[in-house]
Amino acid sequence: MAEARRLPETHDGQVSLHALPKIDLHRHLEGSLRLQTLADIAEKNGFDLPSYAIEDLRPFVTVTDEPPDFHRFLAKFEFLRRFYPSREAVQRVAYEAVDDAAEDNVKYLELRFNPVALARAQGFPLEAVVDWVCEAVARAQEDRDITANLIVQIGREEDIETAWALANLAIRYRDRGIVGLDLAGDEKRYPARPFRDVFRYARDEGLHVTIHAGEAGGPQNVAEAVEELGAERVGHGVRSVEDSSVLRLLRERSVTLEVCPTSNIQTGIVERLWHHPLPDLLALRIPVSINTDDPSVSDTTLTDEYRIAMAAMRVSLDQIKESIVTAAEASFQPAEDRQQLASWFRTALGLNNHH
Repeated sequence: MAEARRLPETHDGQVSLHALPKIDLHRHLEGSLRLQTLADIAEKNGFDLPSYAIEDLRPFVTVTDEPPDFHRFLAKFEFLRRFYPSREAVQRVAYEAVDDAAEDNVKYLELRFNPVALARAQGFPLEAVVDWVCEAVARAQEDRDITANLIVQIGREEDIETAWALANLAIRYRDRGIVGLDLAGDEKRYPARPFRDVFRYARDEGLHVTIHAGEAGGPQNVAEAVEELGAERVGHGVRSVEDSSVLRLLRERSVTLEVCPTSNIQTGIVERLWHHPLPDLLALRIPVSINTDDPSVSDTTLTDEYRIAMAAMRVSLDQIKESIVTAAEASFQPAEDRQQLASWFRTALGLNNHH
């Protein structure tokens, strides 16, 4: 990474949030499509859509002013599954996801992707789409000042055979930038425990583990993710605040929560921004990172997420900076790289003199 420099300030002496070097640990490739790209792919492939105009596509893809709902949020991804008709389309989407992160001054990104979502509708082999994504992400990193690693996501609704196939693919592609395995999807309907052996095996083979839990489901799902599946990080996990024993578990095992504020409002998990448990989690010294989840579905950037945390939740700039360092320390990299990343960010964020 480039030499860490002092942060630029805006005219009123405030540090520009856009200028902050950032880390996003929880961003879905399938939730990061540019509307223009959707329109291009649709037109090129003759998709039967109500319109190819960007504004007409927006309501299908982006959460607009509809009432918050977990299943409605997930339904956006069903629509998006049609938009991977070719190798070129998959690679364009993967490349642009990294490019857009770099544009927001994200310096380290872990992008998760669901090979089944990219492959199944088109009948591509799972291995092919994993290969294409790895290739596009490697190219985007060369073009932009960003380090990007990949996490393979397994849907909770998949059968165990598919889960094993995805885990084995992730292990095989470790030298191409795949660092972890994730379990995502509808935690209300599908428990995590059936996947326990898959995730334990992946960890034994050197992959890292993050599990979506404690979002639509309660805090007991967070405990299950950590104790049964060996989660080192938990996607969302905001409902941990409902159970002090789960909070204690997270603290004792240094499990980092990947918090995504805007997404939590849109899925109806948190009713109002000022009710969001992020400030409580920070006050309780639970390791927390702040992330986008799905930039295009939520119509957000990481800069927006920081702004919301500060404006609506009274999170301080120093707490934002500390959460970025926490993210570095929780990144799915070898210990030495993690420490190097954390120390680069401490310098870049001007935190060295704090401690």
